[in-house]
Amino acid sequence: MLYNSIEFAIFLPIVFILYWFVINKSLKLQNLLLLIASYVFYGWWDWRFLSLVIISSLLDYFVGYGLSLTENERKRKLLILTSIMVNLGLLGFFKYFNFFVDSFVDAFTFLGQPINPARLNIVLPVGISFYTFQTLSYSIDVYKRQMQPTRDFIAFLTYVTFFPQLVAGPIERAINLLPQFYVKRTFHYEQAADGMRQILWGLFKKIVIADNCATIVNQVFANYSHYNGSALFLGVFFFAFQIYADFSGYSDIAIGAARLFGFKLMRNFAFPYFSRDIAEFWRRWHISLTTWFRDYLYIPLGGSKGGNWMKIRNTFIIFLVSGFWHGANWTFLVWGFINALYFLPLLIFKQNRKNITISAENALLPPLKDFVQMCGTFFITLVAWVFFRANTLTDALLYLQRMFSSTLFSRPEVLPKMVFVFIFILISFEWLQRKKQHALAFSASNRQWLLRWAIYGIITFIILFFPGNQQEFIYFQF
Repeated sequence: MLYNSIEFAIFLPIVFILYWFVINKSLKLQNLLLLIASYVFYGWWDWRFLSLVIISSLLDYFVGYGLSLTENERKRKLLILTSIMVNLGLLGFFKYFNFFVDSFVDAFTFLGQPINPARLNIVLPVGISFYTFQTLSYSIDVYKRQMQPTRDFIAFLTYVTFFPQLVAGPIERAINLLPQFYVKRTFHYEQAADGMRQILWGLFKKIVIADNCATIVNQVFANYSHYNGSALFLGVFFFAFQIYADFSGYSDIAIGAARLFGFKLMRNFAFPYFSRDIAEFWRRWHISLTTWFRDYLYIPLGGSKGGNWMKIRNTFIIFLVSGFWHGANWTFLVWGFINALYFLPLLIFKQNRKNITISAENALLPPLKDFVQMCGTFFITLVAWVFFRANTLTDALLYLQRMFSSTLFSRPEVLPKMVFVFIFILISFEWLQRKKQHALAFSASNRQWLLRWAIYGIITFIILFFPGNQQEFIYFQF
């Protein structure tokens, strides 16, 4: 079920009314309702793949239960290895099986021994990368004794499948989200109102920014050999805003929808295009994934405690795994490798924690130095985004070759003025609200109510009358 669909516009109010006005006296019934609603939400796409979600849920629930029954380290390791191998095995099969088969074939063909193995027509289950990491975090945290295993079966199943963030995050840790299912929730008007504001902003980003950019991006990347350098630059420029507005828009809707039911999800984006270096960018982009890799991979590998060689090795592992997590294509691995190269100088010269505060915290405009650094960081992310968006490495290299040709400064062959206006609105609101959790996080001041409602009305008008062609959320494919 898509957030930007009529079905969801009907589904959400029904669940909300039942949750707060019909079964609000019983916490267990509320959790059960959310579980049923989450299964309906996911099964709307393809009910057959509910079995995978249920398998992962049951596996990690019983692994956690088993860990609570034994102090024998050998048995505990066997249990956690079972969780890791089964979860990653399912993820690997559905997401990477054909990739490894194709790579195997290419390697033998290169050596002069062509083979023709059977390929499977595998459908990638929506959200498998997200809920797999979510269930794994529970098992790992219980194994490390950082949390007690739950005995509340319904609460655990609901934690894994909580529909606002089930298919594209944020990737919630059990230690943060699961306890929220144990306590009685109370309806707070201001919390729900802020959730609605965040949903509205997420819909604006998805329907107006991302979907309008997608039309241009798809056209340019599919026919890059026919465009001049400036048009190709605009193509990747629009892709940068497409993927940001698409994914952060989903996160805004997810976080806002969760607030309607009394839950607090972690922030997933913190205005990353205002970053002054690539380290700051990765602290602000897809926060739930980057912190997951930090806590469950980078730190266990040794983190930054060793010498430069260990730091460099661990950094490349993290970025390469992050790239591979995004998709079964060499383009994603190269994208991760490029970002690791960007990060390397900051790491070696110990500058990766230099920009940890908000730029121009007490001023309207950033200092010239910050502005130049923001533009430079945005530009190098554009180069990396070419690999993320291109179908093959060859396409990415040819795209960059044509983009950085003598035609880079000629008049572009695509110039959608209204899309620039929408992006300007996006940047302006997010810059002005950069200290807040989202761009429409206004204080409930009675003196400013007219301005606030005028902004809501204008954004709603733009959503209704300037939508792009409806697209699936990009991260559904991951």
